[in-house]
Amino acid sequence: MKTYLLPLIFLFTIIGCKTEKNTEEKIEVKHFKKYEEASEIEAQKKHENPRMKFKSIQSKFLDMNTVFKPFHKELSKFSKEKYEALKPLILEQTIPSIQQKIKEGKLSYEKLTLFYLYRIRKFESDSTKYLNAIISLNPEVINEAKKKDAELKNKKTPNESVFGMPILLKDNINTNNLPTTAGAVVLKDNRTENAFIVDKLKENGALILGKVNLSEWAYYFCAGCPLGYSAVGGQTLNPYGRKIFETGGSSAGSGVATAANYAVATIGTETAGSITSPSSQNSVVGLKPTIGLLSRSGIVPISSTLDTPGPMTKNVIDNFILLKAMLGLDKKDTKSFELSNVESELTKASFTGKRFGVFKELLNDSIYKKTIHLLQDLVEVVEISPKQESLEGFLTLLNIDMKHDLPDYLEGKNVSVKSVKDIVAFNKKDSLKRAAYGQQLFEGIVNDSTTMNAFKTIKQNLNQSGINYFSAFKEENLEVILSINNYHSAYSAVAEYPNLTIPMGYKKNGEPISLTFIGKPKSEFYLLSLGLAYEKLRKVRKLPKGYE
Repeated sequence: MKTYLLPLIFLFTIIGCKTEKNTEEKIEVKHFKKYEEASEIEAQKKHENPRMKFKSIQSKFLDMNTVFKPFHKELSKFSKEKYEALKPLILEQTIPSIQQKIKEGKLSYEKLTLFYLYRIRKFESDSTKYLNAIISLNPEVINEAKKKDAELKNKKTPNESVFGMPILLKDNINTNNLPTTAGAVVLKDNRTENAFIVDKLKENGALILGKVNLSEWAYYFCAGCPLGYSAVGGQTLNPYGRKIFETGGSSAGSGVATAANYAVATIGTETAGSITSPSSQNSVVGLKPTIGLLSRSGIVPISSTLDTPGPMTKNVIDNFILLKAMLGLDKKDTKSFELSNVESELTKASFTGKRFGVFKELLNDSIYKKTIHLLQDLVEVVEISPKQESLEGFLTLLNIDMKHDLPDYLEGKNVSVKSVKDIVAFNKKDSLKRAAYGQQLFEGIVNDSTTMNAFKTIKQNLNQSGINYFSAFKEENLEVILSINNYHSAYSAVAEYPNLTIPMGYKKNGEPISLTFIGKPKSEFYLLSLGLAYEKLRKVRKLPKGYE
């Protein structure tokens, strides 16, 4: 070979490498494309539900190509064939089943993580399938999964463990390596330490896969606006009926991501119905615990009186496992408590000798009625018709709590606002992008002048109203009261009673509907045992069509 040709060959090699690299970058960019949504928005104007008349669907702030950039190299090696081969081992499987497959060598934590990343990209990059469920992903999660695989060689991990399990968090829960936005533009660069429950999950070996979309500010921001919309994340869509059925709120992304199998499980938060509603709408199991069982430290608040995080899963056993992994006494949370008699296993789940309350007026619903008839052969059913109790002052409770709790959360954060009033002013500078549906509830918070003495009375009255509404617990000696979806979440919230919602069926149009177990305070593990008995009796959850 002539010497003068060597520099040319070297030059062509460099150009070839650059071309290949550029090609990879172009491929990466092509995964997620913005498209013209005007026709879709126009079509939504015909929807009979006012909250489904969207003004915007795609995020104006989020670039999913950037979110997925850290995984491009690994995912380029993870083929469609590998994804399809792993489906039977992962899709709709329980945590114990997945853990067993890993112990048998059929699966690994790395492959499990790659499977979910591939699946999220597969659907979220498809303009006919995307759900706008994801806001951010942990760029280190694959490396962390590899470490879990290495650790497993030297430790015994029970199958009922979150060790190595990729979990998605609602994006109002603090993590130290991802911003916590609450869906709001003003918090898009909000960097924090881990929330208490995130530290607990990590202590138990869980992998934080990323953050999911939500109704902005946990749906205490705009009045009558779509559920599942945030300026940062765009409009979350229900996989059982994209742009047809509501996602439920405010933990919309948590419900949707669980339903679509974007992770092993998710964490949501609730003030009044924000776990039970999206769990019901997306046919997943959601637990709203007694307030204080799980820490609220490091979570963007609405109300220190009523807020709580909770697990959202595809089945009851996973819900139990996830709940246990987050337990712990948090001295920073004034309502935090520990249970001394936590049940470690649910194998004794049974309906024998139980008395269940059922709402007489709900028996008009054919699916609820059919479910109750099925249970009547196993438990004693008591029909109840509670007297309506006043919930006057409920919004005032939220207003005054948030007026004080949000500034406490914002204190010391590297953000430009310190109060609800500051946030309202910030959004007004570009309301079309930052507050597309207005910020009526935030403006109400600013204008609420309720005194602290009056506020204390309102809280006491609301709590008593909730307890009075569920007086049948004591009067009829009931174990639980059965409801539909989040129908009685406001009463449960002010009474501080836990709720467990489990898929009950599907309406004729395909919309999911759930059975909700309302329990006495601190009865979460008892509720889960009853929920497991019900799930064994009648497991109805099915994957949304098109997301198999």
